[in-house]
Amino acid sequence: MKKHFTSGLALCLLATLWFAHCAPRPTQTASTQANAVAKTTGEPAPADPARFEGEVAAYEAIDQQTDATGGIMLVGSSSIRKWETMEQDLAPLPVIPRGFGGSTFYDLLHFYDRLVVPRRPDILVVYEGDNDIARGESPAYVLENARKFTALTKEKLPDAEIYFLAIKPSVARWQQWPQMEEANRLIETFTKSDPALHYIAVDEVMMQPSGKKVRDDIFIEDNLHMNPTGYVLWTDKIKPVLEKAYRDVAH
Repeated sequence: MKKHFTSGLALCLLATLWFAHCAPRPTQTASTQANAVAKTTGEPAPADPARFEGEVAAYEAIDQQTDATGGIMLVGSSSIRKWETMEQDLAPLPVIPRGFGGSTFYDLLHFYDRLVVPRRPDILVVYEGDNDIARGESPAYVLENARKFTALTKEKLPDAEIYFLAIKPSVARWQQWPQMEEANRLIETFTKSDPALHYIAVDEVMMQPSGKKVRDDIFIEDNLHMNPTGYVLWTDKIKPVLEKAYRDVAH
């Protein structure tokens, strides 16, 4: 009896090992892959995009209530999300606000299919890079992710025009401004390589007349996010560009 029990136990163990060996290996998650890339590039590992799941799901619920496509989608971090008067400021342009605060280019790439593709915008206005630099990413890495965003758009929405907004200066992140300026320079140069890519230098209107310091009257108490005065500056800079752009794509 003991011999039969031992043999049966051995067979069970062998079967378990065989199934474990033959079972499909779990694929790497996006975060795992990004962490691996971060180790080889020296860039900081990205935060888990799952922290935005609630915001993205809310946008999905809105999109499920309409079949409308086209228009101008403004997507990116909190400078987009906190632009509460965007639709009024940019009227009558058909704008689609899709900001999710605290995001980086990596997060935008992660949620691209859910956040951007369903509405198939004619024009994409992108604000990322601010949090990327603040968390220690290099200007070159920000450019790399802007390139990835462009490639993804070319694949998924080949007719869309892309407008990259310059990373804004702020009092709170003034120490990182040299890196942000370099990222802006790299992205602006990149946009000159393709007629479907554009760059809007919103940073220029946020500086003091000397051009050497950011205005301190255009932010809320945290000295990072803009107050209504700051958004007036953005509106005056962005709206004429988008009006012309939308006329061009509408004809």
